[in-house]
Amino acid sequence: MFNDIGPLELVTLIVLAVLVFGPDKLPKVIQDVTRTIRKIREFSESAKNDIREELGPEFKDFEFEDLNPKTFIRKQLDNEDLGLKEIRNGFDLKKEMAEVTDAVHSRDSDTSSAGSAGSSGGRIDMTKKPETPDPDDRPPFDADAT
Repeated sequence: MFNDIGPLELVTLIVLAVLVFGPDKLPKVIQDVTRTIRKIREFSESAKNDIREELGPEFKDFEFEDLNPKTFIRKQLDNEDLGLKEIRNGFDLKKEMAEVTDAVHSRDSDTSSAGSAGSSGGRIDMTKKPETPDPDDRPPFDADAT
């Protein structure tokens, strides 16, 4: 449960608990917390047993950890009947991505060389100044619209 807590973090938690609860109340708080954790575990185990009994005898070996998607996929990949290991080992994602990248880059260089030989290829020239409208080409004024 606390596999990722280091010794320095544990000492910090103990000092913080002594400061917050005080040395007099700390043993009572620890007892209350452990009692609550124990009750939660008992409730969880009884709920699991009730579900197993309701599912029937064919699910006696059912584990709830199997419902975790990572665990389920890992078990299915280890299953030799499906032949997934051969598929997984035969598919090299890096190689496939490199091929797709090369194909895209070669297509981009082909279209850019063809576009530069002819017109601008639909590209906008940002070095040109925009055309300023002629003051005489104003739209007609409509007094009712304003």
